[in-house]
Amino acid sequence: MTTKTASINQIQSFKSDVKRLVKAMTIIAWAVLSIGVLLCLVNLSHFSDQNVGLMVGIGFLIGSVHIYVIGTAIGLVHARRQQEQQPFNQSEPLL
Repeated sequence: MTTKTASINQIQSFKSDVKRLVKAMTIIAWAVLSIGVLLCLVNLSHFSDQNVGLMVGIGFLIGSVHIYVIGTAIGLVHARRQQEQQPFNQSEPLL
């Protein structure tokens, strides 16, 4: 029977990679939101479902929310995982 081993360096690099991913997804979400707002404002004169630019802008607005939520969820899942992997509190007596 074999066990998986991980060194501290591997865990630290994984932690920074997740933080970098969450930060990148947040930046991408804000960029997509900005593009969506710009497209909506430019194409607002003809307010109709036939206006492709307006519909794409609304799609960008909705997509930015999804990107942000997914990035935040990844960060929260990783934080919960890190919390569960920490050793037990040393103040409690071991039996």
